[in-house]
Amino acid sequence: MRILHVYKDYAPVLGGIENHVRALAEGQVAAGHDVTVLVTASRARRDDEWLNGVRVLRAARWATLASTPLSLDLVWRLARWKADIVHLHAPYPVAELAWLLLGRGPMILSYHADVVRQRTLMRLWAPGLRRVLARAAHVIAGSPSMADGSPFLAALQPRPSVVPYGIDVHRFRLDPADVAAARERWRDEGAIPPSPPSAHYIVFVGRLRYYKGLHVLLDALPLLPGVRVLVVGSGPMGPALREQAAANGVAHQVRWLGDVSDEDLPAVLAAGDAFVLPASARSEAFGIAMLEAMAAGLPVISTELGTGTSWLNQDRVTGTVVAPNDPEALAAGIRALLEPENRRAELGRSARARAEQHFSSDRMVRDVLAIYETARRGYGAGRAE
Repeated sequence: MRILHVYKDYAPVLGGIENHVRALAEGQVAAGHDVTVLVTASRARRDDEWLNGVRVLRAARWATLASTPLSLDLVWRLARWKADIVHLHAPYPVAELAWLLLGRGPMILSYHADVVRQRTLMRLWAPGLRRVLARAAHVIAGSPSMADGSPFLAALQPRPSVVPYGIDVHRFRLDPADVAAARERWRDEGAIPPSPPSAHYIVFVGRLRYYKGLHVLLDALPLLPGVRVLVVGSGPMGPALREQAAANGVAHQVRWLGDVSDEDLPAVLAAGDAFVLPASARSEAFGIAMLEAMAAGLPVISTELGTGTSWLNQDRVTGTVVAPNDPEALAAGIRALLEPENRRAELGRSARARAEQHFSSDRMVRDVLAIYETARRGYGAGRAE
C-alpha cells in the first residue's frame, strides 16, 4: 500500500505528534508498505531524505503564522503525489485546506488536539475543518476523552475511531543494574548545593511550552523542599522558566537536561521516582511522554483536563490526577504519590502493566492499517456505484 502522511514537522523535530507520526510511519514500513511523509522544511527550500525506510519530503516553507508553517510547495506536492491512502494529522490547517481543495482518494484524519491558544485562527478555519472532517473516509482520535470531548468531534456521525497512541514499550524496561547506573548518572551530579540522600526525584519530559504547565510545577516546588526535578526538553519558554525558578528560590531543586536522545531517555526516566505532567490546557491531548514514563515503571502525577491524559493515567491506579493550574493541589498530589514507598512501587507496576497491555506500537500500527483497508474498500465501492 502507498501511504502518504501529512503534517507540519517530522523527526528530528521533537514533539508528541511528530513522534507519533514517526512511530506510525516506521511501523508501517516494517509491515511492508511504501510510506512517505510530507512536511515542511525548516527553511525556504526543499530538503528531502530517507529516514529508517520512510521517504521524507520537506516542502519549502516561506513563512510561519501562529505556529503554522505556510508552504505553497506542500500544497502543490500534496496535489500531485499518488497514494492509496492520504493520512492527515490535525491540527495543521494548511494541509487540511490543501486536501479540501485539491485532494483525491481516501483520506484518513487523525485529530490529535483542539487548538486552544490561536483562537482567532480557529474561528476563521472552523467551518473548513468541519468540512474536512465530514469528507474524511475515517477520523481517528487517540482516546475516548478526545472523541467525546472535542467540540469538533463530539457531533460527528459516525463516531471517530479510537486508536490509542503506541510506543515500543519494551525499550523502557531496564534491569536493576542499569537503573542504578542511570540514577548515578542523571540525578543532580555536581549540583550546588548537593541534594540530601533522602531527596525524591521527579521527571518532566516535554517541549517547554505554556500548556505543558511546567510553570505551575515551579510554583509548587517551594512547598516541596525535599523534591528535585529532572527537566527534559527545550522550547520557547525555557529562559522564562529558568528565571521563574530563580525568583521562586528553587533553582537548586531543578536540573535542566535539555533535549535528550532517544537512546538516553529510558535511563533518564529510570533515574526518577515518579513522572509529572502538570499540563494546564486542552492542547495537551494525551501525553506520549507520560506513556513512556509508565512503560518505564514510574507512577504519574497529571492534571484533569478532560482530554486523554486522565484516561491514560488513572487516578489511584497508575498514579494521581489533580486539578490544573493549582500549585498547592499539585504539591499535595506529588507528596501523596512519593510516600509511602510501597504504594509508589505498586502504582509504578500498575502503570507499566497498563502501558504494555494497551499502548504498544504494534497494536497501534495494526489498528490503523485495518482502518486504511476499510477506507479503501469503501472508496472503491463508492466509485463503482
